[in-house]
Formats: sequence, structure tokens, C-alpha cells
Amino acid sequence: MALKKTQLLDITSITGISTVGIYTVGVTATAGGVGVASTSYIKNIIMHNTGLGTARVSLYINPNTSPVLTGYGVTANRFLRIDVAPNETTFFESTYPIVMTDRDSLTVEIGAPDAGGTGISSAVNFIVNGDTDV
Repeated sequence: MALKKTQLLDITSITGISTVGIYTVGVTATAGGVGVASTSYIKNIIMHNTGLGTARVSLYINPNTSPVLTGYGVTANRFLRIDVAPNETTFFESTYPIVMTDRDSLTVEIGAPDAGGTGISSAVNFIVNGDTDV
């Protein structure tokens, strides 16, 4: 197996209010034609809100799911929740890569913040960067 440093996922746009599995190891092909990964290492996730109001963004790592169903996000698996203002770009970066093995998945959720927006029709773009074994 060769370790490839890559963008794991093409820019993926999710419109709120919704919960969507965007990457499943062993199922989802990685960006740039690298192939389907057996193990992935997420280093960072870039998020940009293209909508008109603030959106609450949550990220989940779900162990051993195949594939992640829309609407699936378990609070115990959430590792980030942040409010992203309109036209704002933010990112999550782990000091040590998050290791995902076969059928582990990344789910994103777009919802309403406490103030500043409804989350409805918010569009958030995601870029997932890291390494992969293919």
C-alpha cells in the first residue's frame, strides 16, 4: 500500500438544514482519481459558508457504517460544532491525524444557530484534506 497526501474529497457543498454522510472509507473514491481508500487520515477540514445567514456546522466520525445514511449523526460521535457566519471560512485541524479505517465515515450537519440565522438554505462548502492508503 502506498500513502498518498491528497485532498480526500472534492469540494462538497451541503445545503441546510440537513445531515449528510460525505465520506466513507472503503466506499467513497478519493479526489483526483487516487482511488478507494482502505485507511484514511484526516488532517484538516475547511468549511466556507456561502449562504446569507449564520449556519451551525457539526462534524461526526461514525465508526463502521456502510454507507452513512442521510440524517445520521450520533451526538456521541460529534467532534466539532461551530457557528459559521455568512461568507466566513473556518477550519478544523487536528494536531494528530484522525485515523479512519474500513467503513468509518465522516458526516456533516448544517443547522440553525442560536442567533443570526435559521440555517435554512445555508450552503456550506467542505474540503477534506489528509492522507490515504490505496
